[in-house]
Amino acid sequence: MPSFDVVSEVDLHQLTNAVDQASRIVKNRFDFKGVSASFEREERSVVITAEAEIQVAQMEDMLRAALIKCDIDPAAMDCGEPVTSGKQVRETVTLRHGLDSMQCKQLVKKIKDAKLKVQAQIQGDQVRVTGKKRDDLQQVIALLREMEFEQPLQFSNFRD
Repeated sequence: MPSFDVVSEVDLHQLTNAVDQASRIVKNRFDFKGVSASFEREERSVVITAEAEIQVAQMEDMLRAALIKCDIDPAAMDCGEPVTSGKQVRETVTLRHGLDSMQCKQLVKKIKDAKLKVQAQIQGDQVRVTGKKRDDLQQVIALLREMEFEQPLQFSNFRD
């Protein structure tokens, strides 16, 4: 039976590339000359450090643009509040990874409400959708793509 998985993942290699690109942009920008500003990647989060809040906001936009160039949906970004300590302003941007149980239940409910001939089941932090026909699975993918969801969704492990 054909099936696929609905997941929400962030590729760590692409995240590293995006942080490196954003760092290069900061080093080359004229308005950041002589300013202590940096990006630090820690697993699935990025710490933005600068001297003023407006610079942190600009750096957040640079990171968002770099994520888009590296094929990471910026909707995965969860930006924290800027924290001022001394001369530095720090902000932690966390990239959401995986679906929690409430999000999985919401996806399963949406699929079942569509009354398509497919079964959806929760498997950890992903949802597996199975059906007899490939066309039914493609309809589910189209349904989930047009749905407003707080986190970006990917469709992986499509099997016939």
